[in-house]
Amino acid sequence: MSMFQILFVTFLHYFSVSILAANTTYNVLSYGATANGKSDCTKAFEAAWGAACASSSPATIYVPRGRYILGNAYFDGSTCKNNAITIQIDGTLSAPSDYNAIGNNVHWLKFIRVTGVSIRGGTLDGLGPNLWACKASGKKCPQGATSLAFLNSNKLSINGLTSINSQMFHIVVHECRDANLQNIKIFAPDESPNTDGIHIGRSSGVSITNSRIATGDDCISVSPGTSNLFVQNVACGPGHGISIGSLG
Repeated sequence: MSMFQILFVTFLHYFSVSILAANTTYNVLSYGATANGKSDCTKAFEAAWGAACASSSPATIYVPRGRYILGNAYFDGSTCKNNAITIQIDGTLSAPSDYNAIGNNVHWLKFIRVTGVSIRGGTLDGLGPNLWACKASGKKCPQGATSLAFLNSNKLSINGLTSINSQMFHIVVHECRDANLQNIKIFAPDESPNTDGIHIGRSSGVSITNSRIATGDDCISVSPGTSNLFVQNVACGPGHGISIGSLG
């Protein structure tokens, strides 16, 4: 073998190794998740997040097809070494059947102080109807939880996500910079209370495009401190349309 051939083979080897290292996948099934719609998978998802955060190379957290039950899940990026984590969801993430399990917390799935997180595909099912019925009856009920929240975060991307029947707001983006939401589908009955589709607060550089939002409250709600918000090709209804502060 010539010196050129040796160098070429060596280059291919190291190139292949670097490609594999740069695309590490963390399958939630490997961390104990079960896609049977019965078992609590919260710890497995948080463990996969911890593993992806520990890597300094771009990583993918993969959620295969199936139904995964999650309680309140907390994804903290304050000690994360990784600024390029993709969460590829091919299945459905479901709240527990007992609305009290998440209803006494503000958020169901919470990302805080993360940078460079992308969510691709998947369905979130907040199982809100039982809580709404409780509220309609006049009984003492939990306030309910937002399905997905990004707080104090930067460089976010959500593409192709579906959210149904959130207990309260479906998606919250608060105190964030540079967030791109596209091809989002949100569904809840027109009588569902406080189920805003996407709520933006104290954030800048947020883009919402090519989405369909049908819910019982605001399609998109914008609170004070928000700037450089871009909304295009978003179909609303049922719902109250787009609200800026208290203005419809």
